[in-house]
Parts: sequence; C-alpha cells; structure tokens
Amino acid sequence: MEEPVIDTLTLKVNQLIELCDRLQQQNRHLLAQEKTWRDERLQLIEKNDLARQKVEAMISRLKSLEHDS
Repeated sequence: MEEPVIDTLTLKVNQLIELCDRLQQQNRHLLAQEKTWRDERLQLIEKNDLARQKVEAMISRLKSLEHDS
C-alpha cells in the first residue's frame, strides 16, 4: 500500500478508538445516572407509601371520632 493510504487508515483507526473510549465513558456515566434515578424512585415510592398509610390512619381516627360523638 501507499504511505498516504496507511496513514489515512491509521488515523481512522485511532479516531475509532477514541470514539469507543468516549462512548464507554458516556455509557458508564449514563448507567451511574440511571442507578441514581432508580434509587431515588424507590425512596419516593417508600415516602409515598408512608404518607398514604398516615393519611389512611388519620381518616380512620376521624371516622372513629365521628362515630363516638
């Protein structure tokens, strides 16, 4: 092969390697971000369930007070 062709191929291969490295780094970042969001979602679900239980308990107490009156 001619020298310019080899240089061009070498350049393209190096660019592909750099692209793969950037994509791997981006993928790691996105996976970490997804884990954070999933953890946050679980915490919000737990808080929502706790709030629902408290509201249901208050409603029950109010109903029992209403019946006692």
